[in-house]
Amino acid sequence: MQTRALKFAAPLSIYVLSCCAFSQEGWTIALPLIYVFLFIPLVELVFPPSPDNLSEAEEQVAKEDRLYDIWLYIMVPLQYAALFMFLKTIRESNLTALETIGRIIAMGLLCGTFGINVAHELGHRKKRYERQMAKALLLTSLYMHFYIEHNKGHHKNVSTHEDPSSARKGETVYFFYCRSIAMGFASAWKIAAEEQRKKGLPVLHYSNQMLQFQAIQLVLITTIFMYFGSSALFCFLAAAGLGILLLETVNYIEHYGLERKKTHEGYERAMPEHSWNSSHIVGRLMLFELSRHSDHHYMASRKYQVLRHHEHAPQMPTGYPGMVLLSLVPPVWFGIMHKRIDSYQKKKSLQQ
Repeated sequence: MQTRALKFAAPLSIYVLSCCAFSQEGWTIALPLIYVFLFIPLVELVFPPSPDNLSEAEEQVAKEDRLYDIWLYIMVPLQYAALFMFLKTIRESNLTALETIGRIIAMGLLCGTFGINVAHELGHRKKRYERQMAKALLLTSLYMHFYIEHNKGHHKNVSTHEDPSSARKGETVYFFYCRSIAMGFASAWKIAAEEQRKKGLPVLHYSNQMLQFQAIQLVLITTIFMYFGSSALFCFLAAAGLGILLLETVNYIEHYGLERKKTHEGYERAMPEHSWNSSHIVGRLMLFELSRHSDHHYMASRKYQVLRHHEHAPQMPTGYPGMVLLSLVPPVWFGIMHKRIDSYQKKKSLQQ
C-alpha cells in the first residue's frame, strides 16, 4: 500500500463536521457549510491547480493499491450511519427552526458528496458488488434512477441537446434544474423500458429496474415515517432534495456551453474538450477526482485515482465548490464563462 492513497481521507473532514452538526446547537451547526463553500473556495484561490499526471509506472501501482477502493467502500456504512444519526436527532431533539435547517443542510451535503458522488464512481465499476454499493448510496438521496440515466444516457449523449444533464450556453442553473431533473427521470424510464423490450418482457414487469428502484425508495420513505415520524421524514426529503440540487449544479458546471459536432453518422466521439476540467487540488481530493471530468468522459472506465489532466481541455477558473457558488449568480456566471467559451473556441479554430 502506498502513502499516496492516504490523501483521499480528506473527504472525511466533511463527514466529521456534518456528524458534529447533528449534535451541536447554535451557529456551529453551520460549520460544514462554511467549510465547503467558504474555506475550500478561498484555499483554492490561493493555491494554483496541479496539472501533473502520474507516470505509467505510478498508474500501475495506483491501480493495484486497494486503499483507493476501500475509501469508497467505507463511505457506504458511514453514509447510512450519518442518516440514522440525522433522523434520530431530528426525532429526539427540541430544535429551533435554524438548528433544524442547519442539520438538513449538513445531511444534504453528505447526500451530495458521500452519497451521489461516491455512487457515481462505484456505478462505473465492473464488479457487481461495487455497483450494488452505488445503488445503496443513491438510495440515501432518493435518486436511484441516476444509475441508469448517467451510465446509459448521459455518457452516450453528453454535450448534445439530447442530454438532459448538459447545460446549454445562456441557460441559467435554475432553469437547468427543472429540465435536467424532469427529463433525466423520463430518460431513465425510456432506457429501462427499451431494455425490457430487448429482453422480450413487458415494461410493467418486476424485472424493470426503474420499477425496482421506485419500490425500494418507497420502502425507505415508509420505514423512516414509521420509525422516526413525519417531521423526520420531511427533513430527510429536504436533505435528499439538497443532495440532488448539489448534483445537478455540478452537472451544470461540468459541460456548460460545450457541444459535440453532429456528423452524418451521428455525433463526434466525446473528447476531453467536451467537459470542463479542474485540477485544483482541494476540490479534487474532496470529490475523489471528479473535477478531472474531461478524462472521465474520454475514458469512463478509468478509476478516479488515475484520471489525468488534459491541458487542451477547457479549464475552470477555480475548483468545483467555487464554481458551484458562481453558477448560483447567473450574471456573474455568464460574464466569466462566456468569455472562457469564446476564448477557447477561438483558440481551437486557430489550431485547426
